[in-house]
Amino acid sequence: MYYLARRTFATENDWKLFNKVAHRILPIILIQYIISFLDRINIGFAKLHMAADIGLSNTAFGVGAGIFFVGYCIFEIPSNMLLARLGAKLWLSAIMVVWGAIEICMFVVRDTSSFYTMRFLLGIAEAGFYPGLILYLTYWFPGFVRSQVQSFLSLGIALAGLVGGPLSGWIMQTFHNTLGLADWQWLFILEGIPAVLVGIFSWFYLDNGPSDVAWLDESERTQLIRQLKDEQADSLRHGAVHDYRGALLSPTIWCLIGANFALLSLTYGISFWLPQIIKELGVAGMKSNGLMAAIPYAFAGVVMFFVSQHSDMKRERRWHSIISLVCAAAGLVMAALCRDDTVLSMIGISVALAGTLSGFNVVWAMPSTLLSAAAAPAGIALMATVGNLGGYVSPFAIGWLADTTGQIYTGLYFVAAIAIAGALCIALMPRARIDATRMKASTSA
Repeated sequence: MYYLARRTFATENDWKLFNKVAHRILPIILIQYIISFLDRINIGFAKLHMAADIGLSNTAFGVGAGIFFVGYCIFEIPSNMLLARLGAKLWLSAIMVVWGAIEICMFVVRDTSSFYTMRFLLGIAEAGFYPGLILYLTYWFPGFVRSQVQSFLSLGIALAGLVGGPLSGWIMQTFHNTLGLADWQWLFILEGIPAVLVGIFSWFYLDNGPSDVAWLDESERTQLIRQLKDEQADSLRHGAVHDYRGALLSPTIWCLIGANFALLSLTYGISFWLPQIIKELGVAGMKSNGLMAAIPYAFAGVVMFFVSQHSDMKRERRWHSIISLVCAAAGLVMAALCRDDTVLSMIGISVALAGTLSGFNVVWAMPSTLLSAAAAPAGIALMATVGNLGGYVSPFAIGWLADTTGQIYTGLYFVAAIAIAGALCIALMPRARIDATRMKASTSA
């Protein structure tokens, strides 16, 4: 199986080498991220019955869903710096075990305060996981293939939604009142266990970097390390940001932060509220809701794959990002305007999610080519930290607007406006910096 497109590489030898690396690294990364995203979005399904049991309003749910990202943001940069110091093998494994344990403990939630507390702790536990994965991938893959590599992380989002919807619906319908526990309590228990198990497995499977791995021979290790070092040297020649202070002051990085804020507003605004939106479309039953929730993720996964390959093949990031964000905004507006038509509304949601995941891949392919090795841990974490505030803003805004106006769809217009703002951030990025990134990718290939 080949994970990376042949046309992306200048030589057959390079193509085979990096596909060998991909074959080893990407499956476990994909599994980790599927579990991560599933444990984030299952709160949307739990809310359908948990809200009545513990007295949650739409606004309170939005706050609790989003407060995850407050804890996440506070500890994200320190977590990523610890990963760089302690190594991915230890840190990524530990993060998974701890967040899985806290996810399981979500079943003890009894009221709004305990809901907020557990979500905040979950955010702290998972802080640094996603930027840690991004940083880890820079240890193995050059910049000119990272949109394709990034697509495997976004594929995790699509697969988590595709599998997680039907799975969550089945768990809640099958285990309701088993051993005296509510359906949403079983959801947290059964979907938290895999994080603990995969975290333990990751300790034995992951490598900290390519310098001493046994599954590459000496010539392959030398070739891989040389290509990555050459890319870093090329980054320095093309004006990459060299340190944390440079990242903090870079207009380019702040434009990327704005785009990432928009993408995460879209991702979690849609994911956390999709089960409720489907319920308000008149779909009854947890299994039916879960199955319908899988449709947008299936469509988004296919579109995202082709957009990522096209972006790498054309060595172009700006317009792929802008068009993806505009399509996401258009899809949300369509879903809101067609709220009385189930089919058209779901088409709109599907387009919005496809634009979101496609844009996510392309935007996140850029920072690793704009940051030096020294600046990458802090710079990537900075981008993720500030951007993750979007994961708080949009769930809260949708919930508050739903309580205020009586219409959950009102919040979709708000998130669509954020998507347009994100597209403007990419449009405002200095063109010379993007052109330098394209030139570097071309010379590397």
